[in-house]
Amino acid sequence: MLDLYDIIIDAFNIMLGVEEYYFTIVITSLYVSVTATIVASLIFIPLSALIVVNNFFLKKFLQIIINSLLALPPVVIGLFLYIIFSRMGIFGDLDLLYTSSIMIIAQVILIIPIIMTLAINSIHGIYIKYREYLLSIHSSQVSIIITILWESRKDIIVGVLVAFGRVLSEVGAIIIVGGNIENLTRTMTTGIVLETSKGELSIALSLGITLLLISFTLNILIYLLRTNE
Repeated sequence: MLDLYDIIIDAFNIMLGVEEYYFTIVITSLYVSVTATIVASLIFIPLSALIVVNNFFLKKFLQIIINSLLALPPVVIGLFLYIIFSRMGIFGDLDLLYTSSIMIIAQVILIIPIIMTLAINSIHGIYIKYREYLLSIHSSQVSIIITILWESRKDIIVGVLVAFGRVLSEVGAIIIVGGNIENLTRTMTTGIVLETSKGELSIALSLGITLLLISFTLNILIYLLRTNE
């Protein structure tokens, strides 16, 4: 059995050599998480701004629901999607189960409350600050939304980075709907679970180190954005 030193050396050799198996897993993981983050951001950040600038019935209740969904377990999301996209499910004919597409859907659902909660909190403060001025010059709602989104862009980007870090490290939902299939739906987190169970600790460690490096990079970006305000 390899000792700890050999495992670490082998892990870095895998990373530096960019072995095909390792490279495929990393690319798949980044593709799924980046796509999910972009899709969720493009749809739900403007929606968050729309919620902020409008007063409507049950607005507070909607915000409570969004905040509550932050605690939604990823495995519940995976189970729900598995049921409705399985052969017997209502969307079974789409044949999305065990594909990267269903993994993206799962991650989008997972980060909707994260993106919306952080975006609403950021946008609300900016809207309160500029509301009287924007109304005094008779700005349209579209102009108001564009303005407050631009003024709160740094906080929004921080929220997006936080959401990306969250889905990149997620394992519960995607292992259920993706099936952890080699060269198709295996990500860094599901790969770590599998390789550890097989005793392939060098590969598992290489994936774990890669996740940590990405997380460290994200935290540096968040720090720089917050200190340059």
